[in-house]
Amino acid sequence: MPGKKILMLTGEFTEEYEIFVYQQAMEAVGHVVHVVCPDKNAGDLIKTSLHDFEGDQTYTEKPGHYALINKTFSEAEKQLDQYHAVYCAGGRGPEYIRTDKRVQAIVRHFHENKKPIFTICHGVQILIAVDGVVRGKKVGALAACEPEVTLAGGTYIDLSPTEAYVDGTMVSAKGWTALAAFIRECLKVLGTEIRHN
Repeated sequence: MPGKKILMLTGEFTEEYEIFVYQQAMEAVGHVVHVVCPDKNAGDLIKTSLHDFEGDQTYTEKPGHYALINKTFSEAEKQLDQYHAVYCAGGRGPEYIRTDKRVQAIVRHFHENKKPIFTICHGVQILIAVDGVVRGKKVGALAACEPEVTLAGGTYIDLSPTEAYVDGTMVSAKGWTALAAFIRECLKVLGTEIRHN
């Protein structure tokens, strides 16, 4: 079976692990991941961030590596029918790209066409900006996003740092420490089987 095409929504200071680890894992098993950012073209770079919990009341933030945008945003938004799923990476990018009407239209396409939606950490902020996407869904995310999930009509699931949650074709997780479980569940939703001989 041919690999699927996944559209990854990012912005400046998106969590670096949630870009790099996810993209490389999906590409390792034959899927295509197009990393896009509003107003960026293929070949552009975005800055990423790395969040960690180091004993403070909230997470710390450090500069991450530059991430390569491999698909021009304006092209991707005209070709949504070719994508099988959308992935909302976390970090700080979601807090501003969610206000972009073009990003909202992309999310609405996947929601209305009942295509898989994957979200991790702050990525849920992109989903709650579109009415109805999380309504009636059980969703995991960073704990700081709980009030927003609830106000959008979803049920916040307080996952462990290494768990993922599946509600229909929506896969969610709390943060980058859950990437192994998150990727595994995304692959299942995409119909990908990995067999060991």
